[in-house]
Amino acid sequence: MLHQGKDLSVNLDVDGHLVFTVGGVKVVSRQTVNNDSEFLVSLCRERNGMLKIYLNGELDQSAYDTSIVNPDIRRGSVIINSSLGNAISQLKIKNKALDYKANKNIRGIQKDTVCLRDLGIQPYTYENCIEKLQSAIDECKRSGAKVLSLSKGRYDIWPEGAVRKEYFISNTSSEQECPSKVKTVGLWFKDIDNLTIEGNGSTLMYHGKMTTMVFDHCKNIKLHNIHIDFERPAGSEMQYVKEDSEGVEVRIHRDTRYEIVNGRLNLYGEGWKSIKNHYIEYDPEFETFRYSKGWNILNDSKAEEVADHLVRFTVPEDFHPKIGNTLTIRDIIRDQVGMFIVNSKDMVLSRVNMHYMHGLGIVSQYSENIMMDRVKCVPPESSGRLLAASADMMHFSGCKGKVIIDSCYFAGSQDDPINIHGTNLRIIERIDGRTLKLRFMHAQTYGFQAYFPNDEIAYVRASTMERFASAKVVSVKKVSDREVEIKLDREIPVDIKVNHDCIENMTCTPEVVIRNSYFTRTSTRGTLVTTPRKVLIENNVYYKTGMSAILIAGDAEGWFESGPVCDVLIKGNTFVDCAYNGGNRNAIITVNPSNSVVDANRSVHKNIRIENNLFKTFGNPVLYAKSTQGILFLNNKVEHTYLLSSLSPDQSAFYLNGCKDVTIRGTIFGSEDTGRKVHIENMEKDYLKSDNIVY
Repeated sequence: MLHQGKDLSVNLDVDGHLVFTVGGVKVVSRQTVNNDSEFLVSLCRERNGMLKIYLNGELDQSAYDTSIVNPDIRRGSVIINSSLGNAISQLKIKNKALDYKANKNIRGIQKDTVCLRDLGIQPYTYENCIEKLQSAIDECKRSGAKVLSLSKGRYDIWPEGAVRKEYFISNTSSEQECPSKVKTVGLWFKDIDNLTIEGNGSTLMYHGKMTTMVFDHCKNIKLHNIHIDFERPAGSEMQYVKEDSEGVEVRIHRDTRYEIVNGRLNLYGEGWKSIKNHYIEYDPEFETFRYSKGWNILNDSKAEEVADHLVRFTVPEDFHPKIGNTLTIRDIIRDQVGMFIVNSKDMVLSRVNMHYMHGLGIVSQYSENIMMDRVKCVPPESSGRLLAASADMMHFSGCKGKVIIDSCYFAGSQDDPINIHGTNLRIIERIDGRTLKLRFMHAQTYGFQAYFPNDEIAYVRASTMERFASAKVVSVKKVSDREVEIKLDREIPVDIKVNHDCIENMTCTPEVVIRNSYFTRTSTRGTLVTTPRKVLIENNVYYKTGMSAILIAGDAEGWFESGPVCDVLIKGNTFVDCAYNGGNRNAIITVNPSNSVVDANRSVHKNIRIENNLFKTFGNPVLYAKSTQGILFLNNKVEHTYLLSSLSPDQSAFYLNGCKDVTIRGTIFGSEDTGRKVHIENMEKDYLKSDNIVY
């Protein structure tokens, strides 16, 4: 592990014991230290030559050789084995030996670590440990500890004893769908700074419907090396295994709980029943996630249990499902989320494995600087499950600073793996010369603070999606969950259109980097992003996303999610058989703002570069763009695939609607007779420059 010449060394033996050697004297630890747990190690040589190993402040082993007393150690550099990576998080070398008392206190002196085992919290009890875990979090806040360390293992968390807290969360539920916004919070981090939650590979196993974690007004937090799962995921799964004259048989996944009542199949969990269902069908032959009517038919058919988790349905004669396909079913009500990061700053999730998320996924709302590093949103490898999320997997609303998503993996969502946006509120009243009343318009987005004093705002004309004026917020007053008043630092433009124009928060917009990540098994898009700041999407793989792999929208009519982009680079990505489910012309990359007035000389989006990507398509377009100025499509390669059928014959490779300053050059097509066409409308031909494209 490390050495100082030939006089001093620290190593691990084949069984994982520490071996500390100084000048010919050797001591070997009793405990093993290669079990994925974090250890605070103190290695001491005392004045009489005795060697001691302390682990987590406790004396573990000592050694003494009367023939070798305190030999001289030559001055030299300490060399650390570079292959250890981050295995050693901190190293201090002192020219003195710490005594027993100093080692007992070393935890507080050096690491400020709260270990669950020191608080009597053990894994694998299979009992509800939510209150004990919350007490450990509270102890970190009280003591100012820098690390909360879990011993590796499984910790079970039930709603009983959970924090109940009201949170209005973007894109979740309307007043009618879910009147109460009180969340059942598994682990609640409130007003905590400078803390690392070290999971050491542990699993948090949740029960019922819960929001697994909330980080509220936190700063400089790192969540590392942890698995999050549900004993009974809210998504249900069943595979078609047989069809004959007696009906259709399905094998229900072992994690799906069900009961047949009066000949009908009920799907239920720990304290809940799946009622308002949405369903997607997975086809393993084509690796596609398509919309399906299969559950509607099964739900209306007589059910009979043939064997454990094997159910036969008496179905209509014209229903012939594909044997081997799997139905994935989930309730549409987003009453909880996978994780919630709100009004927080400098947040890092590293090596976090989200195996299931109910409602919406990891939601970051009005937070600053978020890093997602090697986060996997995917079922456990051995589970045999397909679903990992009821809806989006990572959702960023109103964030600022930098959002970085690096080396992540997304598989098994019933909505978009990534969605990054702000929220436009509509102007509903001019109260005075500098005060406006605004309203949240979409049913599922409301109630949270969308503007703060000193925020820069832009006026947005809904019909054209143009930003036509700006101002700074002086004060904010909440009128109701739906309405808010903002006072501005200058006069309101005389030409605003009440009940039409919107206000966009320009301060709460992030710079975005999405790289080295993998997207698959989703029925919708791969990545949605709208921000006026710089966006880089590079070196990702989008494998069979149901709709467009990348969507740049911006709207003030539907979801009211943000406005125009100004600087987007999509570079070095691979797209394989995307957009088989739908989207604008089934295009792989779609730029589609909501403006109703389309004029090439009044663009919405600007400066989108698509360079050096590989598109493997089944004949569908690679690009649909509307109302965009400054598109560069450069040095990309387009190959034709044959597993999926083309949705319509003779599709163009490019669809441009109301665009200007478009350049398409250096495109390599895999076949001389396919894919070279471009379709244009609401624009002049000379607004497009290309080399090998046919109109």
